[in-house]
Amino acid sequence: MSWQTYVDEHLICDIEGQRLTAAAIMGHDGSVWAQSALFPQFKPSEISAIMNDFNEPGSLAPTGLHLGGTKYMVIQGEPGAVIRGKKGSGGITIKKTNQALIIGIYNEPMTPGQCNMVVERLGDYLLDQGL
Repeated sequence: MSWQTYVDEHLICDIEGQRLTAAAIMGHDGSVWAQSALFPQFKPSEISAIMNDFNEPGSLAPTGLHLGGTKYMVIQGEPGAVIRGKKGSGGITIKKTNQALIIGIYNEPMTPGQCNMVVERLGDYLLDQGL
């Protein structure tokens, strides 16, 4: 299965009638493996800061998580495994696997829990596959 198929069928999928606004799978170096049409253009420094927070949990909390020029307030996550952010009625979930970052961005009426479930379920599957 191609990485684009994972994005299209496992991230941008209906969950109780809702779906992510944008999603991507990328390498730890920021190289995009696959992304949805609306995934924002991001800066390499934004991915570096995200990777740094996985290595040093809490490092993004003072400045916020930035992706594509959008600033998210960092909320509870799982140190070294999941980063979650909130902005207004939407937010972001990032799951780290051995080789990839799974990123999901949502807006209401999708809930944070629905976004977390979609992103983390695929991340857990990839971890089980050794990726």
